[in-house]
Amino acid sequence: MRLFMAAYPPIEIREHFQAVVDRLAVARPRERSVRLAPPERWHLTVAFLGEVEDENAAVDALGELAEVPAPAVHITGGRTLGRGRFRHLVTGIETDDGGAGLKRLGEQARKALKRRRLPYDRRDWQPHVTIARPSDILSAEELAHDLRLLAEYRSPQWRLQEVHLMRSRLGPQPEYDVLAAVQLR
Repeated sequence: MRLFMAAYPPIEIREHFQAVVDRLAVARPRERSVRLAPPERWHLTVAFLGEVEDENAAVDALGELAEVPAPAVHITGGRTLGRGRFRHLVTGIETDDGGAGLKRLGEQARKALKRRRLPYDRRDWQPHVTIARPSDILSAEELAHDLRLLAEYRSPQWRLQEVHLMRSRLGPQPEYDVLAAVQLR
């Protein structure tokens, strides 16, 4: 099964952020889909495991995060990830402590996965929330507009208190199931 660890913004933060997303070019109706992520699926991927056979080992690794202090974070900024038709429009996650709290969370997750010999994405972790997968549908002007609006946005602060182990099933809109959750300290 395909697994990842994720933290979800509370509903009041999603509602606040929705106000800026509604103003983005990527949110405008169009003939071809840009695969706009619905607010209930907005999440911060703490660690992407990929295909895993031993769900119990992944649950155990998640449990180790209970000792990590819950960082206070903001949704802010915007950028694209990927190239060409695989481009994603994302917003950043920042902390008032220069990223130390998030870094600690990401490092602890990877150490726990490594101890259990579970796979995980070893690329540099760049905390973000995916807004849309616009492919090549947005014009350069529309993309610049969206990036400007996102650059000006900063959500209210919220505490990242819970991390979930998620199973994803791919499709036009991915489906996610919560397998386990842990409260951060």
